Amino acid sequence: MQLKIMPKKKRLSAGRAPLMLFLCQMISALEVPLDPKLLEDLVQPPTITQQSPKDYIIDPRENIVIQCEAKGKPPPSFSWTRNGTHFDIDKDPLVTMKPGSGTLTINIMSEGKAETYEGVYQCTARNERGAAISNNIVIRPSRSPLWTKEKLEPIILRNGQSLVLPCRPPIGLPPPIIFWMDNSFQRLPQSERVSQGLNGDLYFSNVLPEDTREDYICYARFNHTQTIQQKQPISVKVISVDELNDTIAANLSDTEFYGAKSHRQRPPTFLTPDGNTSRKEELRGNVLSLECIAEGLPTPIIYWIKEDGTLPINRTFYRNFKKTLQIIQVTEADSGNYQCIAKNALGAIHHTISVTVKAAPYWIIAPQNLVLSPEEDGTLICRANGNPKPRISWLSNGVPIEIAPDDPSRKIDGDTIIFSKVQERSSAVYQCNASNEYGYLLANAFVNVLAEPPRILTSANTLYQVIANRAALLDCAFFGSPLPTIEWFKGAKGSALREDIYVLHENGTLEIPVAQKDSTGTYTCVARNKLGMAKNDVHLEIKDPTRIIKQPEYAVVQRGSTVSFECKVKHDHTLIPTVTWLKDHGELPNDGRFTVDKDHLVVADVNDDDGGTYTCVANTTLDNVSASAVLSVVAPTPTPAPIYDVPNPPFDLELTDQLDRSVQLSWTPGDDNNSPITKFIIEYEDAMHEPGLWHHQTEVPGTQTTAQLKLSPYVNYSFRVMAENNLGRSLPSEASEQYLTKAAEPDKNPTAVEGLGSEPDNLVITWKPLNGFESNGPGLQYKVSWRQKDGDDEWTSVVVANVSKYIVSGTPTFVPYLIKVQALNDAGFAPEPAAVMGHSGEDLPMVAPGNVRVNVVNSTLAEVHWDPVPLKSIRGHLQGYRIYYWKAQSSLTRNRRHIEKKILTFQGSKTHGMLPGLEPFSHYTLNVRVVNGKGEGPASPDKVFNTPEGVPSAPSSLKIVNPTLDSLTLEWEPPSHPNGILTEYTLKYQPINSTHELGPLVDLKIPANKTRWTLKNLNFSTRYKFYFYARTAAGSGIQITEEAITTVDEAMASRQVDIATQGWFIGLMCAVALLILILLIVCFIRRNKGGKYPVKEKEDAHADPEIQPMKEDDGTFGEYRSLESDAEDHKPLKKGSRTPSDRTVKKEDSDDSLVDYGEGVNGQFNEDGSFIGQYSGKKEKEPAEGNESSEAPSPVNAMNSFV
Repeated sequence: MQLKIMPKKKRLSAGRAPLMLFLCQMISALEVPLDPKLLEDLVQPPTITQQSPKDYIIDPRENIVIQCEAKGKPPPSFSWTRNGTHFDIDKDPLVTMKPGSGTLTINIMSEGKAETYEGVYQCTARNERGAAISNNIVIRPSRSPLWTKEKLEPIILRNGQSLVLPCRPPIGLPPPIIFWMDNSFQRLPQSERVSQGLNGDLYFSNVLPEDTREDYICYARFNHTQTIQQKQPISVKVISVDELNDTIAANLSDTEFYGAKSHRQRPPTFLTPDGNTSRKEELRGNVLSLECIAEGLPTPIIYWIKEDGTLPINRTFYRNFKKTLQIIQVTEADSGNYQCIAKNALGAIHHTISVTVKAAPYWIIAPQNLVLSPEEDGTLICRANGNPKPRISWLSNGVPIEIAPDDPSRKIDGDTIIFSKVQERSSAVYQCNASNEYGYLLANAFVNVLAEPPRILTSANTLYQVIANRAALLDCAFFGSPLPTIEWFKGAKGSALREDIYVLHENGTLEIPVAQKDSTGTYTCVARNKLGMAKNDVHLEIKDPTRIIKQPEYAVVQRGSTVSFECKVKHDHTLIPTVTWLKDHGELPNDGRFTVDKDHLVVADVNDDDGGTYTCVANTTLDNVSASAVLSVVAPTPTPAPIYDVPNPPFDLELTDQLDRSVQLSWTPGDDNNSPITKFIIEYEDAMHEPGLWHHQTEVPGTQTTAQLKLSPYVNYSFRVMAENNLGRSLPSEASEQYLTKAAEPDKNPTAVEGLGSEPDNLVITWKPLNGFESNGPGLQYKVSWRQKDGDDEWTSVVVANVSKYIVSGTPTFVPYLIKVQALNDAGFAPEPAAVMGHSGEDLPMVAPGNVRVNVVNSTLAEVHWDPVPLKSIRGHLQGYRIYYWKAQSSLTRNRRHIEKKILTFQGSKTHGMLPGLEPFSHYTLNVRVVNGKGEGPASPDKVFNTPEGVPSAPSSLKIVNPTLDSLTLEWEPPSHPNGILTEYTLKYQPINSTHELGPLVDLKIPANKTRWTLKNLNFSTRYKFYFYARTAAGSGIQITEEAITTVDEAMASRQVDIATQGWFIGLMCAVALLILILLIVCFIRRNKGGKYPVKEKEDAHADPEIQPMKEDDGTFGEYRSLESDAEDHKPLKKGSRTPSDRTVKKEDSDDSLVDYGEGVNGQFNEDGSFIGQYSGKKEKEPAEGNESSEAPSPVNAMNSFV
C-alpha cells in the first residue's frame, strides 16, 4: 500500500468537535513491529539470512560445509541443485543437512575426494508464501601443485649487466604468494637495483660482484593449504674485468682484453613491460597495479604521471621502490593513460599504459521486501549499474518470470515490477539478477500480502501518573494491514480537547507537553482500517507537586545546648512522602542525641562536631524536594584563654578568570589559632572520573590568598584549601563550585607499549591505558598500528575502545613488528607516537644443532661442540642450547624403569660447553637441542662417547684372617668404583717393633682376579702394617691400611731357631741353591742357542766376577743375604750382569741371562708371594705377576722356601 511520510511530530490545533488524530500513510512498505506475540501470528515468505560465498575455495583436507540459512513463517524447507540439476542428498551417504537449516556438510575426511564435489550449488528455501534462492556457490578445492623438475644451468655474467631470474610458479588455486629466499630461509635483500616483479621474477637493473651466490630460490606459498613449494636454486656468478681478462687470456689474443673500466654506463631500458605502450584492464573497486622495471647503469629511478589528469591523492600508493603504482578502490574515473618514466644520468625512457576500468554489476537500488494489504498497489525496483551495462532479469520463487505462473496484478517494466490491486495469492519471493560479463548480483525481495485487522499492542487500562506542569506521554503501539489510522479521544463520550496542547507521534503516542489538573481523565486510542477497528483506554492522573512549606533555618548555638530544625511538607493526598534528614549530605550520626519526629530534627548536648549543613529531603514515587540549613556551634561565655592549635579551615572559595587551561582560585583564611599560617595546600577533585578522591594541586605561601591553577581538559574540577602552621595542618575547606573544562585532544599516548605473541600466529599488543584524567575528553579510544619491521608493507591500523590489549591474528611466526598506539578522543588525536618493536608469537624451533662433536678432556670431563642452527629456524628468542646426556645402563641397572638423564643449559649463542662430573671408563650418550621462549627444538642425533679409565677407589674392605706363626691371610672386596679395568693390586707391608718403629717395606704385586692372599714366612709374634690399593692403566687408586699380628708358639719357635743356627744346614742350602741356578742357566742356554757353541767355553771367556765368590765359597750365606739388602749394587740375575774386567761391553759378546731366555726370576713366584719380596728385580721395572700362581713351584721358589 502507498503511504505518505508523516513528520515525526504533528501539532494538533484546537477544535470544537471531538479531536480525532490520524496517522498519515507512508510511501515505504508497512513495517512489522518486533512484538513476539505479533510475530508468532503473522505469515512471512522465506528470507535467506546466511550463505556461503559465490566463489568458495575449500581445503581438500577438511569436510565441505556449504551454508544456507533462512527464516520465514511457517519455517521454510530447503533443497539444493548442483550444476543446474536437483541434488538428492538422501542418495549420498557422505552428505548431511543440518536440522532446521539448509546447511550441507560433506564428510570427505572419512572417505571420498573433494574433486568429486566440485560444481555450482544453489540453495532454495520454500514455504507456502514463496521460495528464496541463494547465489550460485561455485565449489572448488584449493590446489598447491609442485614445481616441474628442471635443470638450471649456472648463470655467468659480467659486472654491470642486467639480469632477470624467472620464477614461473606452478598454477595453484588460489594463486600463490611469491618470495625469494636463500638456503638459510633468509629473504633476499631488495632495493632500487634489485626487486621482485608482480609476476614473481627477480629483476636486476645491473649486477654487482656481491650478487654472486648459488642459492637464489623462488618460493610459492599457498595460503589456503598452508604449504610452500620451492624452485630449484639458481646459481649466479658475476665476474669482474680482471676475472674476465684471465679467462680471455687463456683463449683469445691480447687485443681482445677489456679495459680497466669494469662495465659501461648506459641509459635506461625497460625490462618489463615490453615496447613503448601497453594496455591494462581492471574492475571497479579492485586495486589497480601498474609496474615498470628498468635496467641501466647507474640504476634508473622510476617516476609516474597520469596524462591529462592527476593521480588521486588518498588512493595512490607506491610500492617496490616506486616501480609499482597502486590505486585502491579504482573507479571508472581512473581510466586513462598512465606514463612511467625511467631516468638516470645518461638519459630517460618512458612507457605508456592505457588503463580501462570495467565494472561488475553494483547496486543503485536493491529491491526491498514489500508488505501490502489486499487491493493495494506497490512496486519492486531493481536498479544496477556496471561496465558494460548489466542486464536485468526477474525470477519468481526461483523460476524465470517468463515461465512463472501468471499473476494479473503484476506487470514487468524493465527494472521495475508494478503491482496493482494485489490479492493474498500474489505473495511470492522475487529474485532480481543483474549480470554482465564480469559478474552478477542476485537479490531476494518478497511481496507479502497481509489482511490484518488493527491490533493495539499497548496494555489496556494502563495508568499514567504525572506531576502537574510536567510532560505526559500516553502510548498506543499498533499494527494492521492496511495501515490503520489512529484517533485519540478524551472521556467516555468523546469530550472535545479545547486547547492547543497535544502532539501526536507517528508511533501513536500522544504527548501533553504541560499537563494540568484538568488533563486528568481517561484517554481512548482507536485504530481503524477497512478490516476493522481496535481501541484501548489509558488513564492519566495529574498529581500536586510536593513542597516544603516550612524550611529549616540557620542556627547558632553554644556547646552543650539543644537545637531544633523544622521541616513541614505539603504533598498530594494520594501520595505518601518519606522525609529523610541528612548531615553534610550524608546520614545522621548514629547517636542518641539526634531525635527525629514528624516535622522536627532535635540535636541535644551540641558539640563542635555537630556543626554543619542539615538537609531535609521529602520523596514520593513521582518527585522529591529538599531544603537545608547550617548549624554553627560556638563556645559558651566567658571566652576561654587563647589556645594554640592548627589553623581553622579556609572558607569562601571562589573561582574567577575561568579559561580552558587555567583558573584563579581565591579564599578567605580561617583563624590561625595564635600560630601564623606558613602555607596553603590546594587539592582538587575530578568529579567526572574519580569522584571522592582528592589530589594535590599546588602550594602557596601563607601570606597569599589567591592562586593561578593550571588545568587539564575535560575535567570536572572542585577545589579545596588547607592551611598549615607550625602546629600542623587544618581540616580541608568546603569544596569550591565545580568547573568543567572543555574537551581537547589527548596530550600524551599510552605507555609501556609491548608486542609479544601468545601463539605462533598472533601478535598481542598491550599498553598501559590513559586514566580518565589524562583522556582530555569523551570517547577515549586508541589507534593501534602495526607493520612488519623488515617488509615494505604499509601500516595496518585499527581503532579500539578504551582497552589495554589488541590481538593481531594470522601473523607469520616470530617476525619483528613495529608497533604504535596513539590515543584519540572525540576532539582529535594525541601527538604521533614513537614506534616500538615487538615480535609475533614464537613457535618451537624446527632444526636440531648439527655437527655435534665431543672432545673427551679427561676421565671426568668432556667438551662438546656443535654448529649453531640457522636463526630463521629458531622461530623465537634464542635462549640457548641444552645438552641431554646419560650413562649407558650396566647389567646391574638395566632393569630400572628410567634412564637418569642429566641436562646442562648454555645460555645465549654459545656453540660449545663442558660436561663435568662424568664417571671414568663409562659409555655416554648425548644430544643437543636449541631452546627458545616457546620451548625446545628437536634433538640432534645421539652422539656416543666413552670416558677413559681413571684411578680406582679404595678396596671396599680389607680383613686379616687365619693368623699363624709365620703367615697371615688377607681377604678383600674389590673397589666399589673401579673406574676402569683393574690390572693388579699392590700390597705393601712392614713390621712394627716393640718401640713402634717401622721395618723395611715389602712391595708385593697381586693379580687383579684375586680377593684372597696368604703371606708366609713372616716373623712370629710380630705386628705388621699393611698398605693395600688397586691399580688400573690410569694409575694407583686410594689405599686402605690395616694391622695384624702373627701368633706365638714357643716350641715351634725353638725348633726353628735351633735348625736355623746349624752351620751344616746353612751350607747345604747355599750349595743346593747354587747348583740349581747353574743348572737353570745351562738349560736355558741350550734351549735357545740350539747347542751352536759350548756354554762352558763362553762362561769361561766371560766369567762374571759377581758370581765367582758363590762358586768358590760354599758357606757364604751371609754374603748372599747382603745381595738381598743391596739390590741396586748386586743384581745376579739381571741382563748384563756378566761384564769383562775392564767394565766394558762388546757388541759381539753375549749378554744372555736368565731374564732373556726364560720367564726370568721376576716372572716366577709362589702364591704366597715370598719370592717377589726377596727378588723384586730392578725397581724401575714393574714385575710380571699373576699368571703363574697356580703352577707348580719352580726350583728357585723351592730354594726360597728354605730361607
